[in-house]
Amino acid sequence: MVGGPGAGKGTQAAALAKRLGLAHVASGDLFRRHLRQGTELGRQAAKYMERGSLVPDDLTITMIEQRLGEADAAEGVILDGFPRTVAQAEALDALLHRRGQGLDRVIFFDVSRDELLRRLTGRRICRRCGHAFHLVSAPPKVAGVCDHCGGELYQREDDAEGTVGRRLDVYQTQTAPLLDYYKRRGLLVRVDGEGPMAQVADSVKKAVREPVAS
Repeated sequence: MVGGPGAGKGTQAAALAKRLGLAHVASGDLFRRHLRQGTELGRQAAKYMERGSLVPDDLTITMIEQRLGEADAAEGVILDGFPRTVAQAEALDALLHRRGQGLDRVIFFDVSRDELLRRLTGRRICRRCGHAFHLVSAPPKVAGVCDHCGGELYQREDDAEGTVGRRLDVYQTQTAPLLDYYKRRGLLVRVDGEGPMAQVADSVKKAVREPVAS
């Protein structure tokens, strides 16, 4: 699943992975897991994440390769947020080829820049359980407090307005060419990511079932 940060990839990928019985592999979650565990890969990635830049390909691909080697990924995965560049896509193709696997479908979540800004700058995360809220579309019952565990809500550094703007600029210049790459291969399906969540989910289900239009 590809699209700008905040396009809804994570929510829809998790739902689809559960429905199909596959592992949900999110690049952002992998980065944060390595950061929490204090791995060398995590320390290297942190330098780029803090300033809103893409993590270099060699670090990202190494994390993905390790994740695909875990037991729950043996039957396939839903990739969320990776690849982000054509170079990563080519590296992923090579990795999957070595594993005797391949991509079945690439779903692009089409969301405007203004909407992405609104979504990302309003997001708040629970420090204790990690549950996500949104100040406009899904606010907590008590400001600053998680409904689920009572933990403190905070805004991640990469959700601050300045960092969000840089992330979107990076996405536009480095990730957008990925769409042409997958379109030429007959794998790309566009989904309108600005509708209600249930409507987007229905579009994703359709995108998975039906052949890619030429």
